[in-house]
Amino acid sequence: MYYNGIYHLFYQYNPKGAVWGNIVWAHSASKDLINWQRLENAIYPSKPFDKYGCWSGSATVLPGNKPIILYTGIIDQNNTQVQNYAVPANLSDPYLRHWVKPDNNPLIVSDESINKTAFRDPTTAWMGRDGRWRISIGGRRKHRGIAYLYRSKDFIHWVKAQHPLHTSAGTGNWECPDFFPVSVSGKNGLDTSVMGSDVKHVLKVSLDVTRYEYYTLGTYFTKNDRYVPDENMVDGWNGLRYDYGNFYASKSFFDPSKKRRILWGWANESDATVDDVKKGWAGIQLIPRTILLDPNGKQLLQWPIEEVETLRGKKVKLSNQKLAKGEKIEIKGITAAQADVDVTFSFDSLDKAEPFDPSWDRYDAQKLCSQKGSTVQGGLGPFGLLTLASKNLEEYTPVFFRVFKDQNKHLVLMCSDASRSSLKDGTGAYRPSFAGFVDADLTGKKLSLRSLIDNSVVESFGAEGKTCISSRVYPTLAIYGNAHLYAFNNGTQTVKIDSLNAWSMNSPPLMNQ
Repeated sequence: MYYNGIYHLFYQYNPKGAVWGNIVWAHSASKDLINWQRLENAIYPSKPFDKYGCWSGSATVLPGNKPIILYTGIIDQNNTQVQNYAVPANLSDPYLRHWVKPDNNPLIVSDESINKTAFRDPTTAWMGRDGRWRISIGGRRKHRGIAYLYRSKDFIHWVKAQHPLHTSAGTGNWECPDFFPVSVSGKNGLDTSVMGSDVKHVLKVSLDVTRYEYYTLGTYFTKNDRYVPDENMVDGWNGLRYDYGNFYASKSFFDPSKKRRILWGWANESDATVDDVKKGWAGIQLIPRTILLDPNGKQLLQWPIEEVETLRGKKVKLSNQKLAKGEKIEIKGITAAQADVDVTFSFDSLDKAEPFDPSWDRYDAQKLCSQKGSTVQGGLGPFGLLTLASKNLEEYTPVFFRVFKDQNKHLVLMCSDASRSSLKDGTGAYRPSFAGFVDADLTGKKLSLRSLIDNSVVESFGAEGKTCISSRVYPTLAIYGNAHLYAFNNGTQTVKIDSLNAWSMNSPPLMNQ
């Protein structure tokens, strides 16, 4: 949340180890989203209503400029989940270091219709036209995912609505729901309570079964508090994702200082647990992103926050460089292990796009990418970047496009392939060919790609943020000064680097408590 000039990040944390358990709310603060100061843990098990864990939740700033946190508490060894609140102990402390959990907790307990072991992660609250607050809480009934809806006049006494905000069969448990408005015509983010004819709503859920996140765009009918996805939305496992890679349990918030909605996601390790224990930590927050509605109204656009550009150092540029079949160009002069690369590729023709086989599952981009990797010659593509590459390409993480012809239209596949990222023993590691399709307009015969590379992470944004993929990788050779960066083309159609800008990225200074 943003409060009195300071951004606050609360996150699930185990102070006793690098594996899940002993969960508390850790707390860091920043004035610019780049330089962070670690503070005392904000919420930790201390009362009967959260004795066995303080799980995820959200913050809301109430009228009078008073922040309040809603979170899930675990009350027994049977994993019974209730919803609690906490408030700052001292509003005059700019860093809100200490939080109090009043004794009238829990605020919400499950009724007989709710699975009490799958009832968690309350959203940021929004105010309805009737002056009552609403929140949604994730859950499931058998295999049906549910976003429960609760209303309150005073933020203390909550009543469950007769119908959920939304529900979908066969999706499993919904975790970390997020529900917020986006502007249909404007470029500003919106406060969570904004409604109206120029607004669409987004419902995002994190699916416990797949460990991926899915969202739909739709209409929030305020009269009966129901959310209905748009007709063309896939409402389930084959639906749109914020990110087609290592990205989970995300949360967005409205930043009133710059009138934008910011999304922040968590990337867990894809290495083996034994490695996590060895290094003593696990899991990172990815770069914060702004969220806007694509002008086509069919999906969201995401882009790294502008503040990340303050870390840019030395810059190199390329333009009008042709890449014939099998060619690659090294991007020299920057720190390839820590870089920001923004490139636009162009091509003279779409004629060599490979036919899309009707037997392929158009929803399983990841499987297609694993079969059509960066070394498998195509027609138009694969072309893109080889990130975190060792000198002789024993290790590399390619991020690339491949264009297919599907009846009367073209399909763009975007891949971030971690399968060749490390020579390290892969026992217990997860190194997939992450992939998603890009709803790109190829009229101008161009595709853009931006990748943020940071030692063990590659965050990539295709076609100005239409499709995003984050990969966790662990090179053994391509580290620090021994990492290389290339642009490549393994398609028979020559592609051109219209423009490429790449920067060495500096590390933000470490800030102590």
